[in-house]
Amino acid sequence: MSKAAQLRKCFRNMPLVPIIGAHNPLSARLAERAGFAGIWASGFELSAAYGVPDASLISMTQHLDMARAINDAVAVPIVADVDTGYGNAINVIHTVEKYEGAGMAAIVIEDKKFPKDTSLLAGGRQELLSVEEFEGKIAAAVATRRDADFMIIARVEALIAGQGQAEAKRRGERYADAGADAILIHSKSKTPDEIIEFINAWERTTPIVIVPTAYPQLTERDIIALKKVKMVIYGNHGIRAAVTGIEQVFKQIRADGGIHNVDKNIVPVTHIFDLQGVAQMKENEKKYLR
Repeated sequence: MSKAAQLRKCFRNMPLVPIIGAHNPLSARLAERAGFAGIWASGFELSAAYGVPDASLISMTQHLDMARAINDAVAVPIVADVDTGYGNAINVIHTVEKYEGAGMAAIVIEDKKFPKDTSLLAGGRQELLSVEEFEGKIAAAVATRRDADFMIIARVEALIAGQGQAEAKRRGERYADAGADAILIHSKSKTPDEIIEFINAWERTTPIVIVPTAYPQLTERDIIALKKVKMVIYGNHGIRAAVTGIEQVFKQIRADGGIHNVDKNIVPVTHIFDLQGVAQMKENEKKYLR
């Protein structure tokens, strides 16, 4: 079964599909071991890993190479965050060809202008494309995919841009009509109220995807109770966890003047060997090295 088919099966059979952001194969393996149903190949996380803003500075090649490496490292499906699709509808055709060819299960395209600012940035540029232009991008993506299981998810940024519920609903409906397999509705509100309002007003059978970064009080039990949401994306917690841990350990080493204290509180090197697949490598050495 392809990973695209795996993701479709999750959408059919699970009340909610939880996926989490990763920025490299190691963080993806940790997510898989933790029990997530899939990996979000996050543009924000990869931008942060490169030490640059999430503002369309990472190229498609950089993101695609990492998404492919993540996909190769885990058995669960990958949902690729392709931002605006790296350009207009012609660029989207190329993007779909490359990401589907690399084994992704789905892509998420957002309806902002290129170059974009990250959605949760205070004072960021949140400029939206016309509905008609983004409909063309969705239609191009749907027409280009070779596997019908490969999902095209349209990300609606109207609430992020402050354009209100009516505009968000209008855009979501138009993108669903253009062939999107799911609608990701995004919000930077500190409460889930406007997301819940959107969900309650949604009358289409096209499933909803949410990213509760700004409103973490909405639990998976709460989301399932809303009935129309099929996927939740924890968009940036991998990179935030990594930064939290690294900062704490590095500061302690400098404060202590050595590693004698932190060594007791971090995973042993043997755990890293396990994540790297060293045991399998050694088995292969026994079989094949002559």
